[in-house]
Amino acid sequence: RLRFRKGKGFAIPTLMKNFAMLVCAASLAAFPLSAQEEKKVFPAPGEIVAAAKADEWVAIAPSDLLVMDLAADSKGKPRRVIIQLMPAPFSQGWVANIRKLAAAKFWDGTSVNRVQDNYVVQWGDATEKKALPEGLAVVPESGYITPIQRMVVNHPDGQGSYTYTLPPLTGQSRKDAYGQSAFSAGWPVSYLIESGKSEALYPTHCYGMVGVGRNLSPDTGTGAELYTVIGHAPRHLDRNIALVGRVIEGIEHLSSLPRGTGALGFYESEAERTPIASVRIGNGAKDVPAFEYLSTESTSFAAYADARANRRDAFFIRPAGGADICNIPVPVRRKAK
Repeated sequence: RLRFRKGKGFAIPTLMKNFAMLVCAASLAAFPLSAQEEKKVFPAPGEIVAAAKADEWVAIAPSDLLVMDLAADSKGKPRRVIIQLMPAPFSQGWVANIRKLAAAKFWDGTSVNRVQDNYVVQWGDATEKKALPEGLAVVPESGYITPIQRMVVNHPDGQGSYTYTLPPLTGQSRKDAYGQSAFSAGWPVSYLIESGKSEALYPTHCYGMVGVGRNLSPDTGTGAELYTVIGHAPRHLDRNIALVGRVIEGIEHLSSLPRGTGALGFYESEAERTPIASVRIGNGAKDVPAFEYLSTESTSFAAYADARANRRDAFFIRPAGGADICNIPVPVRRKAK
């Protein structure tokens, strides 16, 4: 039913008015984009990383890599897993042990003996009878955290003083269920701030991070048993177990293995285990490519981290407004020759 509104000597049907408005809108749509508000285009995180400048990438020394070659797969294809070891000052007692274990060829002939779905893959000597090399350190539980060293430095312009922090923290601090998090020299870390105690940092259990298997406390593990995270970040393990590195290439050779049917995902028979052919430090292995990571102090990383926290590229409808530290993986790539 048409409804009319009275004017001065005439009436306009509401339906006809609406039609006129549609015609007007259609004519406006014919104007070029320059006459309208242009929609801002936001790059995706991967596009930001691809556009990063060459001097924003940091080379990873071959001596900081742990190269694990598994037995070839069922089709005869090689399976290599490359791990970047944690830099100083984090977990250095265990990292030193791992270097000694690799030099002694301890892992040659051992196996992947545990694959627990949405949790971890673990490897080492399943028999627990293989002799360990001499000189391995017994690292105390205090090694799980790293105290923040602070010193007051006079401002170069004479404008008071400022606090310098070691190790350096970069990137926007992010609060999650486990506290405040940031990045230190390319690694995700979290703060430990307790009343009456000095501040400290500790590495976080993100996907692909590598840790040290251990028995019950006060045992902290030697580094002979290692695991990597293949599921949702088990952050409850932070400060309860040592983290010593991260897988930077070949994680698919571990995450795709059949799940163990025993308790905690351990394999119940030797036939189920994946043999390890060798484990070497990078500068002692053959055909190891050069790697580099995007500096967490760089402008591109800041933009990348923001894009990970606020997806505004074409596919996304609305940005989340934040991101867990583990949802901002530090980009690592093979270095171009």
